[in-house]
Amino acid sequence: MHSATKNNLEQLTGIQQYKDACIVIVKTEWNSHITNVLEASCIGTLQQHQVTNILQYTVPGAVELPFAIRSIVHTASQKIDAVIAFGCVIKGGTPHFEYVCQSVTQGITTLNLTLQMPIIFGILTVDYEDQALARIKPNSGNKGKEAAITALKMLAYKL
Repeated sequence: MHSATKNNLEQLTGIQQYKDACIVIVKTEWNSHITNVLEASCIGTLQQHQVTNILQYTVPGAVELPFAIRSIVHTASQKIDAVIAFGCVIKGGTPHFEYVCQSVTQGITTLNLTLQMPIIFGILTVDYEDQALARIKPNSGNKGKEAAITALKMLAYKL
C-alpha cells in the first residue's frame, strides 16, 4: 500500500488551449501491461483538451528512454512541444533497480535542462507490481492522466 500526499494536479487551472500542440509519448515495452494503460489514459486526457497531434513511440526499457527522446526530438519533421516518457520499474532482489532508476532519472533531467521543451517524467518506480497497478486506476490518481495535465501546464513555460 502506498501513502501519498494528495495533490491538486488534477485541478485544471493553468491549462491554456493548445489544440495545435504536438505531444510525443515514448513508452517502454517492459511492463507493457502498465505502460499501455499509462499511455491510453494520457492520450484520452490530451484529447479531452483538444490535443490531437500525438506521436507515439515504444522503446525496450526505461534506460533507453533518454536516448530515444533525444533522437526523436532531433530528427522530427515537425515542431514538438512536449514529450511524455512512460515506464515502470519494479524493484527486484538485486541492485539493478537502483541503477535503472538513477540512469533514467538523470537522463530525463538532463533532457529537461538541454532541450527546448518540457520532458515529463512518467516513470513509475515501485517496490511491488500492486503499487504500479494502484497508480493506473482510472479515477484514483492515474499517473497517465497526471502526466498529460503536467505536459499541458508546462507548455506555458516552453522556450
